[in-house]
Amino acid sequence: MFKNDIIKNNLLQQETPLYFYDLRLLEKTLDAAKKAADKRNFHIHYALKANFNDRILSLIQSKGFGADCVSGNEVQKSIDIGFPAEKITFAGVGKSDKEIITALKHKIFAFNVESIQELEVINELAGQVGEKANVSLRINPNVDAHTHHYITTGLDENKFGVPNSELEKAAAVINSCENIHLVGLHFHVGSQITDLNVFKSLCVKVNEWKNWFEERGTYIKVLNVGGGLGVDYKYPDENPIPDFEAYFDIFDKFLERTSQQEVHFELGRALVAQCGTLVSKVLYTKSGVKKNFLILDAGMTELMRPALYQAYHKIEKIGEEIAGVQKLNYDVVGPICESSDCFGKEVELPPCKRGDLIAIRTAGAYGEVMASNYNLRNEIRHYYYE
Repeated sequence: MFKNDIIKNNLLQQETPLYFYDLRLLEKTLDAAKKAADKRNFHIHYALKANFNDRILSLIQSKGFGADCVSGNEVQKSIDIGFPAEKITFAGVGKSDKEIITALKHKIFAFNVESIQELEVINELAGQVGEKANVSLRINPNVDAHTHHYITTGLDENKFGVPNSELEKAAAVINSCENIHLVGLHFHVGSQITDLNVFKSLCVKVNEWKNWFEERGTYIKVLNVGGGLGVDYKYPDENPIPDFEAYFDIFDKFLERTSQQEVHFELGRALVAQCGTLVSKVLYTKSGVKKNFLILDAGMTELMRPALYQAYHKIEKIGEEIAGVQKLNYDVVGPICESSDCFGKEVELPPCKRGDLIAIRTAGAYGEVMASNYNLRNEIRHYYYE
C-alpha cells in the first residue's frame, strides 16, 4: 500500500500527523463480515467506541449494520448518521439519566443493563416519558479472555455486568417493573481475543444462563454475545481481514438456540482496525548514549494505545526500500512532554532522516477516538483512499 508512488506523493503534500483511511479495505472487511454473518442469520452491531469518524460510520451504516453505543452522544451520533433506531443498542456501566432519556425518546432497540439499580432507574425514567424500554440483562460470565487486563471485561473482578449471585433478584425486579421488557441476555468477555477457544467457553456460559431463565418461564429472544474478535497487529498486510468465518462458526456450532432466537454481535476493532494508519513525519533524529531516537510529529495525543496498554503497532518507513542498506534500531517517540510518549522501542527501520514519512499501522480502532489536545495539540487530520 505505502510503496504506491501516487499515495506517497500525495501524503508528502499533506500536513501531518494525519489518519490515513483505506476505505477500499474497510468495504472488503465489512462485506466479508456481513457475508459470514448473513449465512448464519446473525446480526452485527458496530461498536462506535472503536471509531466514530463520519466517513467510516456512513460506510458501515450503508451496509445495513446496527450500532452498539456506550454513551448518549454515541446514540445521537448513530441516529444522525442514519442508523435505524430499531438497530441501536445502548451499553455501558454508568448511563446518566439524561442519556437514558435520550435513548428512550429515540425508541432504540434495547438497553444492555449492567446492575439491578440501573433496571430500576430505567423503569422509573421510562414511566416519566411514557415509553416501555426493551432491556437485555448483561451477565458477567466469569470467562477469562486471555488478553490485556485493561480490556478484559468478563471476570468476577471486573466492574461490568450483573454478578451471578444477584441474578435471582434481578429477575424478580424485571418481573415487578411495568415499564421495562426483557428481550435478551448480553455477554462480553473482552477485546483483542485471538484464541477462539475463549468463545467456545463463552457459548457454554450463555447456554447455561439462557436455560436458567427459560426454566423459570422467561423466554429469551436475543442472545447478545458481544464482540472481542482480535486482529493481526504484527502482520497487517498478510492478514488484513479477520477470519470471520471461523469466528461465527464457533457460535453457530456451540450456541444452543431455537430458530426464533436471534444472535447479536458487537464488533468494533475487527471491522475497522486494519483500514486506519497514523502517518507522521520525522522531526528529528537523535543518537543518545545507548539509543537512536526518531522523534515524530505525532504523539500519544494522536495514538494512545502504546502508552496506555503498551500495545504493539507495526511501524514502517513509507517509500521504496533500497536493497543492501543496513537497518538501524530506533526508539520511535513523539513530541509530548511525557516519557510514556513512545510508539515502539528498538524498532528496526531503514536509516531515517528529517522529513521522512512514518506509518504506524492498524490504528483504525481506538486511535482517532482516543485522541486529545493535551499540550494544546491540533485536531487530527484525515486522508481517505477510495
